[in-house]
Amino acid sequence: MVPGRSIRVLVVDDYAPFRDFLRTALQNLPELQIIDEASDGLEAAQKAQQLQPELILLDIGLPKLSGIEAARRIREDSTVSKILFVSEYRAWDIAKEALRSGGDGYVVKSNAANELLPAVQSVLQGRPFLSVRLTGHDSGASQNVHAEAIRHCHEVAFHADDISVVDGFARFIEYGLRIGDAVIVIATEAHRASLLSKLEADGVNIAAAVEQGSCVLLDATDMLSRLTVNDLPDPVRCANVIDNLVTDAAKRVKGGHGRVAVCGEIAPTLLSNGNAEGAIRLEHLWDEITRRYGVYTLCVYLLGTSQRKQGNPIFERICAEHSATYSR
Repeated sequence: MVPGRSIRVLVVDDYAPFRDFLRTALQNLPELQIIDEASDGLEAAQKAQQLQPELILLDIGLPKLSGIEAARRIREDSTVSKILFVSEYRAWDIAKEALRSGGDGYVVKSNAANELLPAVQSVLQGRPFLSVRLTGHDSGASQNVHAEAIRHCHEVAFHADDISVVDGFARFIEYGLRIGDAVIVIATEAHRASLLSKLEADGVNIAAAVEQGSCVLLDATDMLSRLTVNDLPDPVRCANVIDNLVTDAAKRVKGGHGRVAVCGEIAPTLLSNGNAEGAIRLEHLWDEITRRYGVYTLCVYLLGTSQRKQGNPIFERICAEHSATYSR
């Protein structure tokens, strides 16, 4: 890009509130200038041809013409525009096709709050960007892309009932084992019992995974006893226990793109016992300790809708300790 010159941006998404979010987020990079918006793929291809923007933020699930097909048409007319896909699709096959169609990067929408600006800067500098939600797959891209994208992540999911919690654990394990992660699940006794039944019903040989060490199942109450002193997380204990847990698991990572992935309800167990301060302190310590290892963590809370209302100070403090928030 020419120094001192504005980088012209075309924003494409069929959901107006998300276009507003993108517009607001991009204001943090003053060198960017949003020159136009589009709400369907055909309009995106036409405006890209007319305006020749340096950067296009492009959704995939668009009316009239998919974002992938729009990218192909844009590439036929321009090699100048950088294309950054911003989509809720998390399936690697879709992301791979998007990149093959001419995309320079891919951000999953639920991670956009944290990833959008780094992704924009990366692709404008000629470096591909992959959302952390897509790492672990063999993309055929350079090792540098994966090394850049695979990094520490600490997310939280709020579930409305026990069935949803168990289903979330099961999907986490199945996905992690499939891509070569070393998976650690720390759950309550009741959830572990239901989880084993579900995995077996889904055809997952969980017994073999546990025996091989690729999946570690731990009890949340037992872990709490190892991490706390007087019902509060102890920094020294946490450092020792978590360090050993992650180091041992890292030896079981398969392939070049896998990593240690932890899904658990240790802090949520503290919260369910009425110890909100202990839960928040543990979330903070866990984040600090696992950050240097590049661990992916998903914390699982069983909270009713009324507990998740905006303005609830405990709920908001829990969310603030995480990089992304999901409701199930």
